[in-house]
Amino acid sequence: QLQLVESGGGLVQPGGSLRLSCAASGFTLDYYTIGWFRQAPGKEREGVSCISSSAGSTYYADSVKGRFTISRDNAKNTVYLQMNSLKPEDTAVYYCAKGRILFTLCKPGFFGSWGQGTQVTVSS
Repeated sequence: QLQLVESGGGLVQPGGSLRLSCAASGFTLDYYTIGWFRQAPGKEREGVSCISSSAGSTYYADSVKGRFTISRDNAKNTVYLQMNSLKPEDTAVYYCAKGRILFTLCKPGFFGSWGQGTQVTVSS
C-alpha cells in the first residue's frame, strides 16, 4: 500500500527550529518529485518546498527562502524539511506528497498520495 507519513511537528517558540520527515512505504521515493505543503486555518493549501527525484532541482516559496531546506535520503526512502528561524506565520499543518517523475510546479494539483499531515505551531 502506497503511503506517506509525516513526523516531526510540534510546538516551538519563534526563532526556533524543527525538522520534518516524510517517510514512504509501498513505493520507492527515488523516482519522484516530492513536495512539502502547508495549510493554515481558513487558508488554501500552499506549496512550501519541492525537490526533484535526483535532488538536482529544488523550489522554495518566497516566504521560506533562506530559512527552510529540503533534502532527501533515497536510501532511507525519506524526505526532510529543515525549518529554521520559525515565525508565527509558519503555523500550519504540513503535508508531504508524491509528485511526478519530472520536476513540476510546486502546486497541490500536481501531487497526490498525500500524507495525513503534522501540526507545526510557532508561538511564545
